[in-house]
Amino acid sequence: MTFLVALMLADRGELDFDAPVARYWPEFAAAGKEAVLVRHLMAHTAGLPGWDEPMAPEDLADWERCTTALAAQAPWWEPGTASGYHAITQGYLIGELVRRVTGMSLGTYFKQTFADPLGADFHIGTPAECDPRISNVIPPAPLDMGAADPQSIAVRTFSNPGMNAAQSWETGWRRCESAAANGHGNARSLALLQSIVSHGGETQGKRFLSAAGVEKLFEVQADGTDLVLGVPSRFGMGYGLNSEHTPISPNPRACFWGGWGGSLIVNDLDASMSFAYVMNRMGAGTVGDMRSAGPLMAAYAAVG
Repeated sequence: MTFLVALMLADRGELDFDAPVARYWPEFAAAGKEAVLVRHLMAHTAGLPGWDEPMAPEDLADWERCTTALAAQAPWWEPGTASGYHAITQGYLIGELVRRVTGMSLGTYFKQTFADPLGADFHIGTPAECDPRISNVIPPAPLDMGAADPQSIAVRTFSNPGMNAAQSWETGWRRCESAAANGHGNARSLALLQSIVSHGGETQGKRFLSAAGVEKLFEVQADGTDLVLGVPSRFGMGYGLNSEHTPISPNPRACFWGGWGGSLIVNDLDASMSFAYVMNRMGAGTVGDMRSAGPLMAAYAAVG
């Protein structure tokens, strides 16, 4: 959802993927980041997958603390040379760009621009009236990083702050806008909103992006072993792309991403289909698991 917002702003000419991030966020130029481009943030290649400054889980609700720390720190590798999944930081990095460009928080802009016009029950910063309808996740076993190098990029990314899925039960987590991780919705709302992508920018008779604006996401930004996930990954502009590494569709013009615990979204422009799977019993994977494979294959069988 975060990247969908950025794609719309780029399509409207309000955000330039080839511009330095510092054009919109001057403080970001600190520590040698003056040449980091917006597309580096879009493709997890900016070298900022985690924080240097020690962070506690509750700090994720402090927008200024999270964004100020990222703006001040140096990249962990040369930006643009490789991807390293910005597991939590992507929401703050793209979200701050959205705030600088629109004057609104990402969650507010998303609600006004996407969710409300479609009547989609998806929230970034979830209101209290939704609380009785939220199904608490059942956390997976903790990530075991005991044998890993504590100075490795992956350990630094996932351990500061250490994430506990039970944090999502807390009111503070629901209300804040940690957009890489705390969107609240269901599979229907995911598929409805992402059908903007699979239907070339238009859904339910409403146009949100031009067809060319949607195609922008297929421009390959990184293709190789991800420095955080440790597996081959191909990133377009914000989305993972169909590839031999992750063959999520029989069709070439498909994009996707999966979430911690097993969730998955696939947008297939050739089939004009968006597929969404969510769960509350979390699996151990950080970017989806195999429980979604059966329903996805059934969906493709149904559409031929």
